[in-house]
Amino acid sequence: MSASETTPAGPADTPKTIAAPRWVVAAVAGFFGLFYAYAVWTAVSFLLQQAGADGGLTGYGWFVLLLPIVFPIIVFVAAVLVGRRRRILPLSLVMFAGLTVVAVFWLNVFSLTFTASASIYVR
Repeated sequence: MSASETTPAGPADTPKTIAAPRWVVAAVAGFFGLFYAYAVWTAVSFLLQQAGADGGLTGYGWFVLLLPIVFPIIVFVAAVLVGRRRRILPLSLVMFAGLTVVAVFWLNVFSLTFTASASIYVR
């Protein structure tokens, strides 16, 4: 082999990213999970409050007000699956980004209930 020829890089030559330990992933997910659970609990409370109003909800109203209950759970699971093999900071950023998406969705649903009340509530 001459000096101008290069040897292929082996597995020992490639940099390896080290994921956070499982207990750290669980702790970060648990910490952010409390905020996601708060979003779900708030959505359940709002649904029960609106369903108990005079006349109740239409089918569309139930659909619109059930989405904020299911959506944070889906986003939390997706954020954990995306961030579980990463370090602590990227995992925290993924969880926080998911939480901001949940907050924006909740505000959209909340504003929809006030602007489109004719189609959500039975009159």
